[in-house]
Amino acid sequence: MARIGHNSPQKGENMPWKESDTVDQRQKFALEAMAGNIDFSELCRKYGISRKTGYKWKERFLQKGINGLEDGSRRPKKSPTSVAEDVVCELVKFKIAHPTWGPKKIRDLYARNNPGKEIPCETSVKRILGRAGLVEHRKRRQSTDGGRITNRVEAERANHIWTVDFKGWWYTNNGKRFEPLTICDSYSRYVLCATALDNGRVDSVRAAFEELFRSHGLPEIIRSDNGSPFACYHSPLGLTQLSAWWVALGISLDRIPPGRPDQNGSHERMHRDIKREVQRNAADSIASQQADLDIWRTIYNYERPHEALGMQLPAELYEKSTRSYHENIEIAYPIGFESRTVNGCGIIGLRSKRILISRALRGWNLGLKEISSTVYEAWFCDLRLGEIDVLTEKLKVFKPTSK
Repeated sequence: MARIGHNSPQKGENMPWKESDTVDQRQKFALEAMAGNIDFSELCRKYGISRKTGYKWKERFLQKGINGLEDGSRRPKKSPTSVAEDVVCELVKFKIAHPTWGPKKIRDLYARNNPGKEIPCETSVKRILGRAGLVEHRKRRQSTDGGRITNRVEAERANHIWTVDFKGWWYTNNGKRFEPLTICDSYSRYVLCATALDNGRVDSVRAAFEELFRSHGLPEIIRSDNGSPFACYHSPLGLTQLSAWWVALGISLDRIPPGRPDQNGSHERMHRDIKREVQRNAADSIASQQADLDIWRTIYNYERPHEALGMQLPAELYEKSTRSYHENIEIAYPIGFESRTVNGCGIIGLRSKRILISRALRGWNLGLKEISSTVYEAWFCDLRLGEIDVLTEKLKVFKPTSK
């Protein structure tokens, strides 16, 4: 571009500015504009710029002098992805403390520990943890939802449904077998129990439930699989001593079909978390392993946000049941029913006959309703067990069906 003062362009001719002498041209324009010897519109045409641009450079010259005529950085004053160093350090600290948690949970944990502060977005948290080498990239599983059967009952409130199972066992470093019993409130995901028992027999499991019932009250439904001691294939309606006790307390049973752990999905997911966060780091003894599991349960209930709960904590949703536990249970049947107590061998007496019922019901009284001269309906609480034929001295058991 020709320099002004020698071969100046004619009126109306555009004169683009080269980058090399842009500031020089702007300075000359500003000085001429300040002198006021030429009409401003004419001056803008002389330099090939709009009036708007002309006013902008004149104003910058007045405010900042020659430095104001230089191009400013196009970089934003504050990047939306920039995060302060202290925030980065705290996010990394939380991730190291909870290596299996994803960016969403880490971000929520930071927000809970820093009320009132600006919280970085989930993408920024993921980028920070990725640069720190703390993000584990796992293969995405193919969806298997096609034809999937969902649970018949969905929990609608705390203590509506409790789920129970044994977590698969593992060995501690001193060679001891460790297999915790886990009990969870389905609605809040609150883990009520994660404790290794001396054994998996009825007495041990019942003692664990008695402790929970005293401290938390009774649930409305207990969901389990069909394994011992929760169910028995050869017993009427699959009842065991443990599940019969639940029924006598007024608790309904909900068993998932065999081979369908997906119908107890939230409980199975909790077991996977135990495997990743506790089992992989086996302790040196049963006592120390239980201590580690107790710490994990506290974090799970009171610190770990759950996506299924809208990033709330289980402890924020769980509350104790209003249904109190009473040890002395009396089962009463309506008028028209005869009552018979099942003896220690699982037998009742009826019309001088000995009818085998089940050892699972020993000690409990049944309600018998006569429907013909030789046939009685047999009930345990609100469960219809089957029909007793006095002539054959047998109980025709109804096959257990899924609710």
